[in-house]
Amino acid sequence: MEVKTKLTEKGQKDYLLVREAVDKGDQRAYSELMDRYKDTIYFMLLKMAGNTEDAEDLTVEAFGKAFKNLEQYTPDYAFSTWLFKIASNNCIDFLRKKKKNVLNYEANEELNESYKASNLPSDTGDPEEKLLRSQKVKMMREVVDGLKPRYRQLIELRYFQELSYEEICEELNLPLGTVKAQLFRAREFLYNILKNSRDNF
Repeated sequence: MEVKTKLTEKGQKDYLLVREAVDKGDQRAYSELMDRYKDTIYFMLLKMAGNTEDAEDLTVEAFGKAFKNLEQYTPDYAFSTWLFKIASNNCIDFLRKKKKNVLNYEANEELNESYKASNLPSDTGDPEEKLLRSQKVKMMREVVDGLKPRYRQLIELRYFQELSYEEICEELNLPLGTVKAQLFRAREFLYNILKNSRDNF
């Protein structure tokens, strides 16, 4: 199969792998695409995110998003260019959310400390804000409880008990790759459910 584009030889090889993956569902093609770029993507994301754990998560997410939308890729430009754009955009979104979450956390901590310092009676806080916060926590718990058992357990261990990947592997007796892949899938489920339920927040 000849690729009539301005792609380099490497780019043409990538495109043939994309077609094998999309048209035939060839798992080896997916695997080879990942092997070709996972290290480069990881080090780019490590430079952007600043720590290995986020870079590992973001690398898995980047390939997850790319493979999910692989049929949208066209050989007008190199597959590597398309993949790097997905990875960098996803990382930028992650960093924005992380910064926002840190700011929100710090603001809540400041608010809590100011309440303690001034010894305000518990009923003088903003009742609407307290109700809204408790509803969010309750809804998050309900969403997590609604996941399949293996995904629920992973979310519990990773985000509620804050275990490392290695600790989760030991706890569940699973290989690291399996834990990361299933956590990615669990986060995707959570994101979709919460996105559809955002009007309730």
